[in-house]
Amino acid sequence: MARQFDDLKLGSIELFCLTAQWQSFTAAAQAAGLTAAAVSRSVARMEARLGVRLFQRTTRQVRLTDAGKRYYEQCRQALGQLAEAERELSGQQQSPAGLVRFSLPTSYGHCRILPLLPAFAQAYPDVELELQLSNRNVDFTEEGFDLAVRGRAPIDSGLVARKLEDAALVVVAAPAYLARCGTPHAIADLAAHECIQFVLPSSGQAVPWILRDAAGRDVEVPTQGHLRCAADILGPVTLARAGAGLLQTYRFIVEADLHGGALQEVLPAHAGASRPFSLLYPANRHMPLRVRVLVDFLVQRLAAR
Repeated sequence: MARQFDDLKLGSIELFCLTAQWQSFTAAAQAAGLTAAAVSRSVARMEARLGVRLFQRTTRQVRLTDAGKRYYEQCRQALGQLAEAERELSGQQQSPAGLVRFSLPTSYGHCRILPLLPAFAQAYPDVELELQLSNRNVDFTEEGFDLAVRGRAPIDSGLVARKLEDAALVVVAAPAYLARCGTPHAIADLAAHECIQFVLPSSGQAVPWILRDAAGRDVEVPTQGHLRCAADILGPVTLARAGAGLLQTYRFIVEADLHGGALQEVLPAHAGASRPFSLLYPANRHMPLRVRVLVDFLVQRLAAR
């Protein structure tokens, strides 16, 4: 393979990253043991080679342009992966250490992942976790995430998906709603009921319910209701507890409500459907040891449930 980066180019990338980190040629120069003028010239040569301005310069500060932000994130990750690979090969990192940035959906994070993390912290005390609980899809490159959990197959073919579990779905309602409106006994009965809707943030469409028909097949069932919630999947659960209507949700979210009687299962003869949850990470990125042990830990713990 022909060389694409000589020592000068790699050194320029390091100086660029230092400048972006400190937002100062002087501070970057002090960290690198060079003069501010040398760092400034290096960055200028890089901008000329790329044909794009990476920094906005003022007399007091340098700030990344939008193009510079994108380039910095990719360069930072690439340099980090090179350093990580050298540490592993040289045996300097025999135990996992460092920061893992992890994006989680709110419901799955609260109910499934977060309760497991104290045990992970005890097993790997040198690994730091930065957790973002959000139902939006994240950009691994732009936002610097190492891992994400999502409940649907990734659209991006550049991502690897490792299944954690198939999460069972259940239809529930509060006793007060059932006393007021009656209990449905067949799928067709749903048309006469208030069905609380959850709207996918990515599409703006209500999630269809999945029920098992008399032949044992999972079928999508469109439902109707006057109450729609988006972004926070726990909002419909609160509405259901208050007697607002029927709701299909993950069983793990409402297990305590079912045991305590705050909610009752509806249409149990048509239960059995599920949706998968998977760990996602970039396919073309070296996986540091600290990330690998977290992936293995979660897959093992959740598969055992």
